Amino acid sequence: MRYILIMFIAVFLISCKGNIKKKPVVANVKYTCSMHPNILEDEFGKCPICHMDLIPVTNNQQQNGEMVLTDQQIKLGNIQVDTIGTGSLGNEILLNATLSLDQSKTNAVSAKVAGRIEKLYFKNMNDFVPKGTKLYDLYSEELNNAKQEYVAVLEKKAALGNSIIDFKSLIESAKTKLLLWGMTESQIKNLPKTKGSNTITSFYSTESGYITTLNISEGEYVTTGGTVVELTDLGTLWAQIQLYTSQLASINPDAEVTVNFPDLPGKSVRAKIDFQYPEIGSDTKINLLRVNIPNTDQTLKPGMTAQVVIRNSQANGLLVPEDAILREHDKPKVWLRIPNGHFISKTVELGAESNGLVEIKSGLTKGEVVITSGAYLLNSEEVFRQGTK
Repeated sequence: MRYILIMFIAVFLISCKGNIKKKPVVANVKYTCSMHPNILEDEFGKCPICHMDLIPVTNNQQQNGEMVLTDQQIKLGNIQVDTIGTGSLGNEILLNATLSLDQSKTNAVSAKVAGRIEKLYFKNMNDFVPKGTKLYDLYSEELNNAKQEYVAVLEKKAALGNSIIDFKSLIESAKTKLLLWGMTESQIKNLPKTKGSNTITSFYSTESGYITTLNISEGEYVTTGGTVVELTDLGTLWAQIQLYTSQLASINPDAEVTVNFPDLPGKSVRAKIDFQYPEIGSDTKINLLRVNIPNTDQTLKPGMTAQVVIRNSQANGLLVPEDAILREHDKPKVWLRIPNGHFISKTVELGAESNGLVEIKSGLTKGEVVITSGAYLLNSEEVFRQGTK
């Protein structure tokens, strides 16, 4: 009897199982987790990671790059929106800049005759060298021979007096060689007294400035024309302004510029854009503008940061908050909220920027709802989803 009862229950269960119908699979619909968008299932169920209920998403939504978030996820992500409208943008653009050496004020002091550096009077980078100051001592076989030739001509003239030999021409020729090789009038005038016996010759700086390049040390040989030091005058500096390629169209190259210095409160300089670099950074997509900055009091130093205000004509058009823009290389984009609680990204073309607002030249229309806070959450989920395809 017990065996018959067990067999009856088994037959009943098998019969019931055969009568259970599977939930139909809806065409063109997948089920995903709002917290783990990489999960895509054909049937409704629980997320295998967080065990939350899966939500439906159509194939069209997946292909269009739409994102679906739950109310809880929107709240946790602090996602805030604003409706796109038109308005007038202020005529000032604030950009960052860095002070650098004015390369047009850099001069090389080179050796005019080959020889060995016996002594350097300035040995450190950034030392200031006044013009006319003794810079280095040199031992030069060529120069010593030329000194002896000059002294010998003077002695022959003194010994022979008036003769058919044109001593004046010979003396001028020997002197000119010494001058071309860097000796001063005073040094040449003193040669007859010493008979040219001093084999070490001092050379003086022909420029003034701070040492920015020091190519040689004591005991090393320098060739004719070889650079001993490079000196840079800090009386003017360059402010190199950084801006994205999308901002170039909004910059007037003849606009007036005000440069402020965060490290020196109250100090500002008014100038004009001097040069626009022709090259754009391949990685950063940043272009540089250049402004000449006077620095007569030497308070500004290369490497200091600056803030540049560029005054342009007023812009009118679609405006969105600056926080809504995701700057991805040369393709800035924003996230929009569309019906049914979905979100989608759009690439935009930027215009002028000022006071926390950005002009949208193309890519959006008036009345669309843009994400002003939390766009990075949506963007990271989109990148995550694309990476799992």
